[in-house]
Amino acid sequence: MGCCNRRCGLLAGAVFGALLAVLGGILIPAGNSIIEGTVKKEAVIENGTTAYDNWVSTGAAVYRQFWFFDVTNPVEIVENGATPVVVQRGPYTYKTRYLPKENVTFTNFTVTFLLPLGAIFEPSMSVGPEEDHITVLNLAVAVIGKLHRKLATRLIKSTNSSLFQRRSVKELLWGYYDPMLKVTTGLFSPYNGTYDGPYTVSTGEDDIANVGKILSWRGEESLTFWDDKYCNMINGTDASSFAPFVDKRKPLYFFSSDICRSVSASYEDSLDLKGIKVYRYTLQPNTLAAPNVNPDNQCYCRDPKVTKNCTMAGVLDISSCQGNKPIYISLPHFLYGSPSLRESVLGLSPSPEHHDTFMDVEPITGFTLRFAKRIQVNMMYGPSKVITVLKQVKDYTIFPIVWLNETAALDHETADMFKEELFSRVETLEVLQLSLLGIGVSIFVLCFTMYCHSVLKLLKDIKPFDIDLHFFVIYNVVPPLMKRGGYCDFSQKAQELNSFAKYYVLIANTVTNNSIRDFSRESRWRLL
Repeated sequence: MGCCNRRCGLLAGAVFGALLAVLGGILIPAGNSIIEGTVKKEAVIENGTTAYDNWVSTGAAVYRQFWFFDVTNPVEIVENGATPVVVQRGPYTYKTRYLPKENVTFTNFTVTFLLPLGAIFEPSMSVGPEEDHITVLNLAVAVIGKLHRKLATRLIKSTNSSLFQRRSVKELLWGYYDPMLKVTTGLFSPYNGTYDGPYTVSTGEDDIANVGKILSWRGEESLTFWDDKYCNMINGTDASSFAPFVDKRKPLYFFSSDICRSVSASYEDSLDLKGIKVYRYTLQPNTLAAPNVNPDNQCYCRDPKVTKNCTMAGVLDISSCQGNKPIYISLPHFLYGSPSLRESVLGLSPSPEHHDTFMDVEPITGFTLRFAKRIQVNMMYGPSKVITVLKQVKDYTIFPIVWLNETAALDHETADMFKEELFSRVETLEVLQLSLLGIGVSIFVLCFTMYCHSVLKLLKDIKPFDIDLHFFVIYNVVPPLMKRGGYCDFSQKAQELNSFAKYYVLIANTVTNNSIRDFSRESRWRLL
């Protein structure tokens, strides 16, 4: 009885271990479903969710750093047609996007809002005060050069203006009164106290795959700046977040009002950001490629004369969305641009590490936890036989004024909260799943191994007499498996014993000692 109980216990243990392993296996898809449901619920843009709290007001501080291109030889350029030489000066840093969204209105799984604009100078993060003066291209001359040439000449002479001017950082960025244009002008004027939008985006409540997707901007579902339906499409989000469970095999699309178009970013690498795994996405080098390299950019080419019959790479003419000012957008230092851009202005040193745009996206929630949006603002001027300050200009020149780095990163406090609220739950569930699976498999293997060892030991202890008796019982219980006409002689039929091994335990537990004594040791049983 003891041996029987022991074997039964081992068998029960093996079954219990198998059940634990199965439970652990079942919990894996079930747990994943729980995690997915929780994340999707918190990713919806509605009051009370994690996504809403981070959406309505940016948690991390957002900064804009400006680097100006200070012209060192303005006189030589105007008088002798010398190649411009520039020196980078900066950064001059401003805190931006510190105001919460306004006029937030929810309607039918969408939310409409205005994005207030503002900038606060940060002296501790800057190389100098806002009052630092920089020699740059005269914005008014660049603009007025596109007007009637005689009128432009008269205005330039009457105001004693030149191709270049010296202004403070504050004036160049946020505006100054220009005597030639007789209006306040600046690279980002007006800015403080203004709004971007209105935007209408999907809340994701009806379909989480569309959360944050921009449905309209300024009341329009598509842009009107370009001469093609494709280029006028508004694709993706505003890049602050994307749909949860990001697939790194697919690009991420986003719309930027700064450059008046939609772009995409592709997965580059997986990184660790304060203990959180993120996917690094970057703009592809062909984003601003010439149409002969990237045909999708054909509809962005507006002036074949300036872009050398649309073969120039690395710049985007956004004059159509900037009041017809000759403004061209590029990556800093003309990164990935045509060599002619850097040959026409000396002193540029493009570097992917310092000048590329990137986003670090947490793949489970789709939240952008760190980003660097890097853009260069350029203005175009060209030769003229009438306008004195342009007579020595040999060719159309896209001249760099300033480049900016808009950046934000997760701080340690927010990172700890993020990990505690999301990843601690995920890790707890994963540990439970793996523990049940591991313990169950271990118990099953251990108990089953010991059980098999116990059965094999029992078979080794069976005597020849018992074997003959067992064959007799088998003959009366199951169809004979041995060759017809043969005898059940253990000494001669040892190899055939294996075919009956599975019955030994059953027979040993059903035959009594009395029945064993009823048979002779010399008995032989012929199978019919």
